Amino acid sequence: MKILLTSTSFQDTPGVHQELLYKQGFEIDTLRGPILKAELLKIIHKYDAVICGDDEYTEEVIKKGAEGKLKYISKYGVGLDRIDLKAAKKYNIPVANCPAVNQISVSEHVLALLFTFEKNIHVQYNSVQQGSWKRWVGHEIQGKTIGIIGLGAVGKELAKKSVALGMKVLGFDIFKDEEFLSKFDKVTFVSSLDAIYEEAEIISLHLPHTPETEHLINRSVIFDKFKRKPILINTARGMLVDSQALIDGIKEQKLRAYLTDVLASEPMLEDEILRGEENIIITPHVGSRTFQSVQRQGSMAVNNLIDLIKKQEA
Repeated sequence: MKILLTSTSFQDTPGVHQELLYKQGFEIDTLRGPILKAELLKIIHKYDAVICGDDEYTEEVIKKGAEGKLKYISKYGVGLDRIDLKAAKKYNIPVANCPAVNQISVSEHVLALLFTFEKNIHVQYNSVQQGSWKRWVGHEIQGKTIGIIGLGAVGKELAKKSVALGMKVLGFDIFKDEEFLSKFDKVTFVSSLDAIYEEAEIISLHLPHTPETEHLINRSVIFDKFKRKPILINTARGMLVDSQALIDGIKEQKLRAYLTDVLASEPMLEDEILRGEENIIITPHVGSRTFQSVQRQGSMAVNNLIDLIKKQEA
């Protein structure tokens, strides 16, 4: 069985996930993703299965794969927005992903970004490296109100950590998890995004990219609905925000900062408009890139593939 592995996190991090994959007896080819449609169309028909990251699995790609050898897609990670699930179903190619395995790493990354900005770690580090002893004044996060948009696994983990740090936590989701909310009663569930836009000093996004969530944070939200000049944090998907509106909003002091681990186009383009802007911190989609998280996700992705094969053979 011939397998295409494109997740760079899987490839770059040694551990039990790699051992599990390579002892299966598969013939494995590796590419460094995310792989775009044009490249996939040239090769996808050669493979029985893929363990993919954020590659571009459009209907055209899936159709081409199904006309060849492709039988299974195992996603390393949670988000399935880059895979046309309707097309996969149409061509009888099962898709598996790895939910609820990266919430610790990603929620920690949210707080790392927040502490970095509020304590001026990024500018202080660069200043000291240049021989300066200039000292900025930072901000405490205890007592601040954080609004979490999307109370899935990551949002819930962030909510728990935020409560532990002494923050007031507002959470929004289309599904109200009564069991979670009863267990963590210091998390206040709000039924309207406007409540978060109006009350939160920090807003963290934890949503998939869909037609409904694209540019959720847009010019109208930033200029008309943000009331407390919030810090906006995004470790979900770059297309959730209107980048130019964010830049303008920061310049017009409608929000204090944008801290992001994701961009609309990844890897970052040469002309990425967010790069180099004041009060914008970008990390290269590494929120779940810890040794612990990679091994959990990688092992799940491999086991998911094994399970898909066993089901079809049964």
